[in-house]
Amino acid sequence: MPYVIAEPCIDVMDKSCMEECPVDCIYEGARKLYIQPRECIDCGACEPVCPVEAITVDRRVAPEHEAFIADNERFFAEPLPGRDEPIGTPGGATLLGPVGLDTELVAEHPPQD
Repeated sequence: MPYVIAEPCIDVMDKSCMEECPVDCIYEGARKLYIQPRECIDCGACEPVCPVEAITVDRRVAPEHEAFIADNERFFAEPLPGRDEPIGTPGGATLLGPVGLDTELVAEHPPQD
C-alpha cells in the first residue's frame, strides 16, 4: 500500500487530495477518505495538498497512526457495516461516488473538532 490517510482526516475530509489524484483512487467514506492501494500509482500528488497532513507513504506513518495502514486496506477488502460485499477495486472513486460508510475504527472514533 503506497499511501495512507490517517486519523487527522476524520471529520475534516477537505478533499483537496481527491482533486489532485491523477488516477481517482481516493474514496469518500462518511467521516474519512481512503486510498485504494491497488489503484494508487504512488505518485505522491495527494500528500502535499492535505491541509491536516493526514496522508503519508505507508513506510512513514507515525506510530500513533499505524492502525490506519491495515484499516485503509480493510475499507476495500472487507464488507463495510450494512454492505454484503466488499468495495474491492472499483476503478475510480468518481464511478462509485461517496460510500457514506466507514470502517469500525473510524466509525467508533470520537468526533473531532
